[in-house]
Amino acid sequence: MKNMLKTTILLVALTGLMVLIGDYFGGRGGMIIALLFAVIINFGSYWYSDKIVLKMYRAREVSPAESPNLHRIVDGLAIKAKLPKPKVYIVDSGMPNAFATGRDPKNAAVAVTTGILNLLSYEEIEGVLAHEFAHVMNRDTLISSVAATIAGIITMMASMAQWAAIFGGLGGRSDDKGGIVSFIAMIFLAPLAATLIQLAISRSREYAADSEGAQICRKPWVLADALEKLEYGNSNYKPKTLDVQPKESSAHMFIVNPLKGGIIQSLFSTHPLTEDRVKRLRSMRF
Repeated sequence: MKNMLKTTILLVALTGLMVLIGDYFGGRGGMIIALLFAVIINFGSYWYSDKIVLKMYRAREVSPAESPNLHRIVDGLAIKAKLPKPKVYIVDSGMPNAFATGRDPKNAAVAVTTGILNLLSYEEIEGVLAHEFAHVMNRDTLISSVAATIAGIITMMASMAQWAAIFGGLGGRSDDKGGIVSFIAMIFLAPLAATLIQLAISRSREYAADSEGAQICRKPWVLADALEKLEYGNSNYKPKTLDVQPKESSAHMFIVNPLKGGIIQSLFSTHPLTEDRVKRLRSMRF
């Protein structure tokens, strides 16, 4: 409940930031347009985010006959979590990872890569999918899609304002509420604030999904082992020509960050440090 309240507040803050940018650059009309934009984004994310991401990664639905072990795991977790069985997809990629999508438990899907199936044991895959079931149960897939989309729109609006300033003056309003300082703050700090809010949402939901996923499968140490293997596997993953490559816009959906980066990029990662997640899981007792 505490995490959900925090997430709701952050989503409201993200939407409010978008409306403020619209107000700054377009007055009341801009504010209304930004608000309508936010409503449309939420509507689109609610109905189509799952289809978009599955198509993006060329995920293919598999039947129990095609992947009996995977379906056996999903069947068992659905019973333990008391949720409808989600659709099961496989992504043809050597990158070891997994994600869940769907607007609610009745319309959910879980997807695993061929890389994770080759890397992890049966029990470890169960731990990973229990984590994804926790995301489905809490509707994190919808929340993260909305947050990522709004943050992306804010960044795009700031970028457009920046180019408008280069080619046509400052733009927006330059009265006592504006000026060069506030304009610079708006085009540079607004996207940073949007990113930080999105990260706060994503990271808090990952910790919650680890904890609740461990409770679903009753084996926190198995999920901890899986996360360590996945961190190593993704760090050393060398893409093949036909592999589906991870996209920055959807990196937050995976159980571990699929994008490599240095210290600076890790500060802006959508995921908490794997070692911190592992430490929390290993301290859990049932």
